[in-house]
Amino acid sequence: MITKDVQKIVAELLAVDLGEVTLNARLIEDLNADSLDAVELAMSLEEHFEVTVEDDEIERMDTVNDIVDTIKKHRPDLEV
Repeated sequence: MITKDVQKIVAELLAVDLGEVTLNARLIEDLNADSLDAVELAMSLEEHFEVTVEDDEIERMDTVNDIVDTIKKHRPDLEV
């Protein structure tokens, strides 16, 4: 649940093919995200998963898997 939702959100926000959004995909290097994308992504994740992501957590989210782990930490009740 978390993984698929994160992949869909990232693909939509960054306008990339869903197939490119693998767990190991790096947001900046592989998916061409920039700092504005990171802020928009954090806001989308917070809204979708009903969590608050701290700035330092956002800075540590380099890969799609990092995002999944962050959401999992805030929402252990959700299925990965």
